[in-house]
Formats: sequence, C-alpha cells, structure tokens
Amino acid sequence: MKISDLIKSTFTTNEEAQVMIKLSKASPLRGFSERDQVIIEALIRKSLVSRFKDGSTVLVVKNGGST
Repeated sequence: MKISDLIKSTFTTNEEAQVMIKLSKASPLRGFSERDQVIIEALIRKSLVSRFKDGSTVLVVKNGGST
C-alpha cells in the first residue's frame, strides 16, 4: 500500500476540512487563531499537514496527497 493511499483514506472532521481549505499555500502558523492552531497540530499528527521553519517563522502547508 502506498502512503498516498493511506492519506486519502484518513478521517477528517468538518473543522479539519475547513482548516485544510485555508492551507492552499504555505502560511505562518501564528497567523491562525488559537483553535485553528490546535486543529493544525492534529492534522500534522495525521500527516495531512507539514510544518517547516523559514528563518524564525514556522510555516505550515497542506501535503500534496491530502484531500
């Protein structure tokens, strides 16, 4: 089984789906509300979102295989 197959079948809540729509491009994590940041952390644990550092800014971006 490929990793993209696993990501496509990952369950997401309605809140997570709404946050995923906001993550169409790399965005600073601090630019989101506290609630959205908690949801993004859950998406990172599910491997649907990646976090990376650009200088001193933490950016988050939706993974390519996610829906």
